[in-house]
Amino acid sequence: MTVQAVISNRSIRRALKSIGSLAALAGVLAAPAALAQSAPQGQIVIPDDVKIFGNDNPNVRRATAVVNGDVITGTDVDQRLALIVAANKGKIEEDEMKRLRLQVLRNLIDETLQIQEAKASDIEVSQAEVDQSYARVAAQNFNQNTSAMDSYLKRIGSSPASLKRQIRGELSWQRLLQRNIAPFINVSEDEVNEVLARLKAAKGTDEYRLGEIYLSATPETRQQVYENASQIVEQLRQGGSFVAYARQYSQASTAAVGGDLGWIRLAQLPGELASVAREMQTGQLVGPIEVPGGFDILYLIDKRQVLTADPRDSVLALKQISMDFPSGTTEAQAGEKAEAFANAIKAAKGCGDVERVASQIGAQVVTNDQVKARDLPAPIQNAILQLSPGETLPPFGSLDDGVRILMLCGRGRDDPQAESGPSFEQLQAQMEDDRINKRAQMYLRDLRRDAIIEYN
Repeated sequence: MTVQAVISNRSIRRALKSIGSLAALAGVLAAPAALAQSAPQGQIVIPDDVKIFGNDNPNVRRATAVVNGDVITGTDVDQRLALIVAANKGKIEEDEMKRLRLQVLRNLIDETLQIQEAKASDIEVSQAEVDQSYARVAAQNFNQNTSAMDSYLKRIGSSPASLKRQIRGELSWQRLLQRNIAPFINVSEDEVNEVLARLKAAKGTDEYRLGEIYLSATPETRQQVYENASQIVEQLRQGGSFVAYARQYSQASTAAVGGDLGWIRLAQLPGELASVAREMQTGQLVGPIEVPGGFDILYLIDKRQVLTADPRDSVLALKQISMDFPSGTTEAQAGEKAEAFANAIKAAKGCGDVERVASQIGAQVVTNDQVKARDLPAPIQNAILQLSPGETLPPFGSLDDGVRILMLCGRGRDDPQAESGPSFEQLQAQMEDDRINKRAQMYLRDLRRDAIIEYN
């Protein structure tokens, strides 16, 4: 059982809205069209000897796979792979690149099957609709400049055509689900009221926002999958993007939203994962964890209490005072300069005087009065909530970034209010979407099973 199989928080509407939201993955949309299976069956098995082309000439189209007569070329794989490489700032080792290339090929196969099925069902996505979605991505990431996004994609080794095909696949699949599955899904009022009652009864208990990467395994593939999962964990600990890896590797439906499970309680998790999550700290990565049918990698994004006001939702007015270190500064010299910097800022008479002091020592001041404590790095959230206006946190930074100090200048007028929880309509929609996603996994499984796929 995967995590996504027991949680009602995945949404077709969120999937549609996700088009144009991929700032976290190379600054542009790269959400796989495929929704993964809810059970480890019907998975496409890629032969170990599949030929993956290395430095393809983009003008030479050589097939990596043929799916029901439609060709997926080495260039197609390379251009989609380039988005993932860019998201990880090029820090991907050769062995990991090979595994990632195979996963991208799998994604392209699923995407092709979805586009083919939509076309066979007389569902059309016009070029104008694709262009409109592409322009929305540009508006979000490049200030409405599609030319700038075109240039960016080409610079990293991808292409506008590759991204537009992905948009077409996503739109085609969602429309197919909305027509062939959604009308036959029903959640009764009694079911929703039962869940609402359980939620209210859980008031004050801990709630976790987790990210997951799920890899299915059979007894025969268990060791290989475990090694792959361990390699992914290592890459993530070296700074790899969790969202990017979840999108490309995870076989749970949460892959479409970067592995984000949303807010859940431990009772909603399989026992193997609940015991691990209970001990995790915010920002911690754990895995691989063996679960029935495969392995999970968990990342704790945040933690809170159900239907309870959280001080970390306070809106803060902050000033950041920063100063660069001269080139050639040693660690010892940086420590001395940081101490002198902190003493100088302490001499300021509150937030109204900090600009004057900063100008005297050559520091810069940035002001922001709309910062949620929750959005700050986990290690300083609680510390800054203990400050009074005019007080500062200890200096932090590095030789490259210089030294910085945060000063609290005030809090929002209103204290954070307790969450009222989802409305009846919201919860009903979540439960319906979860059932749609489960049916979607079966639909895609059947498409894979019936497809004629040739590898070259």
